[in-house]
Amino acid sequence: MDHYVDIQLRNDPEFPCYQIMDALFAKLHRVLVQVDSGNIGVSFPDAGDAQTGLGGCLRLHGAQQSLKQVMDMPWLSGVKDYVEASDVCPVPGDVKHYHVRRVQAKSSPGRLRRRQMKRKGWTEEQALEAIPDSLSERLSYPYLTVKSVSTGQVFRLFINQKQTDVPTTGNFNTYGFSGTASVVWF
Repeated sequence: MDHYVDIQLRNDPEFPCYQIMDALFAKLHRVLVQVDSGNIGVSFPDAGDAQTGLGGCLRLHGAQQSLKQVMDMPWLSGVKDYVEASDVCPVPGDVKHYHVRRVQAKSSPGRLRRRQMKRKGWTEEQALEAIPDSLSERLSYPYLTVKSVSTGQVFRLFINQKQTDVPTTGNFNTYGFSGTASVVWF
């Protein structure tokens, strides 16, 4: 993780920042699947809370060669009018380390209802009565709206960025997140 690329969103009167970030992230996910790279992480240096969102910068972290391989591909062509990408740059000297992870709600009433309908043969009405929507856990993290390539399902990908005292290594998934590895923060 000695290099990075910043992809900065440009202000656009027609499209809100979150829509451009969702589209950009979807394109990044597809290219990370294509190159099968487990050594590229992401962060959102301008992120706030759920209300302010992820901000206007997507930062890619990795080795110089891995980042160069990804940035040499034409994946930004559909959003090039809305973003500006930096060159592959070395990480500055004085940095912190952060874990950037996906966060999922512990209980989804819809999922629990479907499970009980399948296991116990409940009707949809029975499941709705037994498992009301009020049981859902509300997350207060910023998120991306992502469409699953495999299922076609649209879902919110909640993101938690938390500082860590100890830098850790590990692999990143095709969304650029890791359960173990940290990224540099500056």
